[in-house]
Amino acid sequence: MENMVNVYLFGKKYQVPAGLTIMTAMEYAGYELVRGCGCRNGFCGACATIYRIKGESALHGCLACQTEVQEGMYVATLPFFPLEKKVYDIEKIKPTEQIMMQLYPEIYSCIGCNACTKACTQELNVMQYIAYAQRGEYEKCAEESFDCVMCGVCSSRCPAGISHPQVAMLARRLNGKYIAPECGHLADRVKEIDEGAFNELIESLMQKPIEEMKELYNNRDIEQ
Repeated sequence: MENMVNVYLFGKKYQVPAGLTIMTAMEYAGYELVRGCGCRNGFCGACATIYRIKGESALHGCLACQTEVQEGMYVATLPFFPLEKKVYDIEKIKPTEQIMMQLYPEIYSCIGCNACTKACTQELNVMQYIAYAQRGEYEKCAEESFDCVMCGVCSSRCPAGISHPQVAMLARRLNGKYIAPECGHLADRVKEIDEGAFNELIESLMQKPIEEMKELYNNRDIEQ
């Protein structure tokens, strides 16, 4: 076959068609993906992957559903990375610098190596949002980390053992609960949903064929 490339999946060599994503190449090679495949569209972060190109020293982080295979690519997926997730009650904590120090003290051990930023699959400035978290600047931390998909690749490269996605999640929750302006129309809509105002509409939509659902979605009214 033409346009085939050699890839190494978990150390074993395979020939796969060029142009496939890492995920589809794994399936082409015979792997059955029962975990670490998620949304398959770059949003959930479930398919976190580390790879290195043969003959190069650089180690790269990516999402397997979005990244095409390359000649000589050595691949290892991270369907789960053991992040440190602290338990807290958002109603009982406040957006102070002390709460971050209490829950995630390891962020103050950051050595500024920037490995987290270099590894980020979303190209976020991870080290910067950790710096904001250290200073208790949760609004800035929330904004800088907004596109995080919590894949954990940044944490896999961190010598200080920081669980960056969980730190960012805490900052976004603190920002949403205590700092960002209240969104009145959102609260009204949630109340309407709780009261069942849309039950009949939702039930009707669930009975429609998938193609009709796609048509409705693609032609929906979008607020400016």
